[in-house]
Amino acid sequence: MRQTESSLLPWSPPLTPYLMLELAIPLVLLAVLAGTVLFRRRQGRRELSLKSLLDLADRLESDLKTCRSGLQQAHAVMSLNPDLPQASEQDARHAIDAGLRALLQQRLWIRDRSPRASQQELDEAAASMRGTRDRLQPLLRALSQAQTDLNSAMREHIRRDSDT
Repeated sequence: MRQTESSLLPWSPPLTPYLMLELAIPLVLLAVLAGTVLFRRRQGRRELSLKSLLDLADRLESDLKTCRSGLQQAHAVMSLNPDLPQASEQDARHAIDAGLRALLQQRLWIRDRSPRASQQELDEAAASMRGTRDRLQPLLRALSQAQTDLNSAMREHIRRDSDT
């Protein structure tokens, strides 16, 4: 004899509205919990992106100011020695000032637009700043090396002048 599925269950309660509600409540709670977890993850990622963006802006500003200071020192040393070729201090100052103005524009974008920006826009802004810093690092190293070489040349020049 073949048993049907309903006869396999010793007792099958009728699906009343109360029973349906008891079954639906845990599912709704689970969905709300999952939504909350996803929302918090998204918010955490946004907060981390914003913190990273602001940190990158601070580091880039520091790099640009270091570059400006190094160029000013180099031009000050070079102006003392008439034998050295005159570099365009004004061009270098304009380039650094342009970089600082661009950074100010980025900071204004962060302040004004980041609360409504998509995660992709935040990631693109951070990637742009990282790229700028990456391009600036070799220039800072070269400037530091040039400063060291210039200082050595000036010491040698002064030593030769004092020997004569």
